Amino acid sequence: MSFRLAAYAVCVEDGRVLLGRHVSARHGSNWTLPGGRVEHAEDPFDTVVREVAEETGCEAVVERLLGVDSRVVPAAERPAPGLPEHQNVGIFYEVRTTGGELRPEPGGGIVESVWTPPAEVARLRRSSLVDVGLAPARTRPATVRVPPVPVGGLIRH
Repeated sequence: MSFRLAAYAVCVEDGRVLLGRHVSARHGSNWTLPGGRVEHAEDPFDTVVREVAEETGCEAVVERLLGVDSRVVPAAERPAPGLPEHQNVGIFYEVRTTGGELRPEPGGGIVESVWTPPAEVARLRRSSLVDVGLAPARTRPATVRVPPVPVGGLIRH
């Protein structure tokens, strides 16, 4: 089994959510939350601030922890044959932007970042991370464990 620890930003301001469009040669285009892998010896709190800056051009501050999502992606649902099942542990933070300007990620997979009304998100081809992160942002659960989000249709692992 492969494993990944990542931190993600849920940034909702003025009734819009900050999303990035990720493009890869193998998987095409889909929308996601700013965020990514926690580097060795890096605090996830610092990861999410770094990732927002790298991927969107915006400066951000963490407001609160929203939730932790731990899911296993079966080998059959992985993007390429022969890959083992994969566990992703995602830490979701509510963040607020404090400056910067939206831009593509230099040399990275995020080709554009946009502010999107939440009602439009359901029509987008998106990573499951978007739904996982927006759910606790809306509901403010008493615990920070995020319930599973079904994957399929426009939602991808």
